[in-house]
Amino acid sequence: MLDPNFWQNKTYSKNILKEKKLFEDLIKSHKDSIQRLEDLKDLYQLSIEEKNINVQKEVFESIRNLRDEVKKDEVKCFLSNEADSLDSYVEIHAGAGGTESQDWADMLRRMYLRWSDNKKFKSHLISEHRGDEAGIKSSIIKIEGDYVFGWLKKESGIHRLVRISPFDSGARRHTSFASIWVYPVVDDNIKIEILDKDLRIDTYRSSGAGGQHVNTTDSAVRITHIPSKIVVQCQNERSQHKNKETCMNMLKARLYDFEIKKKSEETQISEKSKAEIGWGHQIRSYVLQPYRLVKDNRTNFESTNPEKILDGEIDEFLQKSLYEIK
Repeated sequence: MLDPNFWQNKTYSKNILKEKKLFEDLIKSHKDSIQRLEDLKDLYQLSIEEKNINVQKEVFESIRNLRDEVKKDEVKCFLSNEADSLDSYVEIHAGAGGTESQDWADMLRRMYLRWSDNKKFKSHLISEHRGDEAGIKSSIIKIEGDYVFGWLKKESGIHRLVRISPFDSGARRHTSFASIWVYPVVDDNIKIEILDKDLRIDTYRSSGAGGQHVNTTDSAVRITHIPSKIVVQCQNERSQHKNKETCMNMLKARLYDFEIKKKSEETQISEKSKAEIGWGHQIRSYVLQPYRLVKDNRTNFESTNPEKILDGEIDEFLQKSLYEIK
């Protein structure tokens, strides 16, 4: 930051300030934890001398709370990879099963949007394809905030729901699947070469809520990157130019994500998990009937409160997944 040219690149300086704040918060929290522990030791020693059982219980409770806070700081230390500080795209696709899976995809989108709201992050709808009766066939949202990609990067995969279907007149139990794919929003400092000859650009009329008035021109844009077969699309703006710009940013992000995974030898696993949205590939199961349980199949972490999880309180699952990163 002492470099005279530091403030000339706003994106770069913003990222450095974000990283600096993370380090400062961790150091301050660490020092505060040490001081609090020393204070609790002194208080405990005093309670022993005075044989005050109530104070001893309070000390034990304070130590448990302190341990939980230290654990949270420990998790933040895992957010140190190159892309962890970046904002994130979250792409959601319904699996086979029509209305059931489309409603499940919509529930997952709401879960991540509520998580974003709980964190005071900003979220934007990039693209949406509504289901014929309910829910969504697919959706892309962008979430902006501190270390969003770092927190969400392990959410990519198949999510499974078991419940009594609200769409089944016979009130039978159904299993639904939806896929989540999380990738970082790259900034201008990350150079990704995209050649015009490698692109196929299509325009079409937006679809979604709003009926025939949602769009009367072909402003929605779909871009196909021919060498990688990556397809991105955007329809949230009425301007074709703005939608194309968003698509290009998403394409850069997808290509960057692809290169990261290739370097870490995760591409094959990632592509396999996206190949089939169904049995045997799920990373997490959400069971509402006949019992109530959310279980992550990678960490074996469980919660018996699905409503809380689906309302966006997923931090414990995110933290456990970060511990699993080797």
